[in-house]
Amino acid sequence: MKKLLIAAIVAGISFIQPVFAQEGGSLSVILTDYYGVKDALVAGDSKAASAKAGELVKAVGAVDMKALAAKDHTTFVSVQEKLAFHARHISESTDIGHQREHFADLSKEMSVLAKGARLGSEPIYEEYCPMKKASWLSGEQAIKNPYYGSSMLTCGKVTATVKP
Repeated sequence: MKKLLIAAIVAGISFIQPVFAQEGGSLSVILTDYYGVKDALVAGDSKAASAKAGELVKAVGAVDMKALAAKDHTTFVSVQEKLAFHARHISESTDIGHQREHFADLSKEMSVLAKGARLGSEPIYEEYCPMKKASWLSGEQAIKNPYYGSSMLTCGKVTATVKP
């Protein structure tokens, strides 16, 4: 009877843990906040980009390292400081050109994270702007270029799909 009770408790914990990992402090929040920065840059809204980048800085700092799978933990640790650095620079500026420069570097680090860790249950599209010679991540295949906004909104192409 004790063995059965212990097995039930262990099974319950292993069921609950993945759900907990998806709550606050998870890597999926980082992706959501990154998308918020991207969308603000697509719209050409430097104030919103600054605010969303501030949220991203907080999300990077709030990741519960103990809740991450080993592979996710290793990948996150390898990019954590760079993600925070570039997000902080975007958050501290309202110069959209400066924000877009840091967004290119932020996107490189996010690509490493997306390819090496589980960020959610939806595909992530890596998209490329040949004019800027830089990539970004998107939750949709439709091109909405964050580097040039409305002046070249659909410039770019999908270069990779990261499947969950």
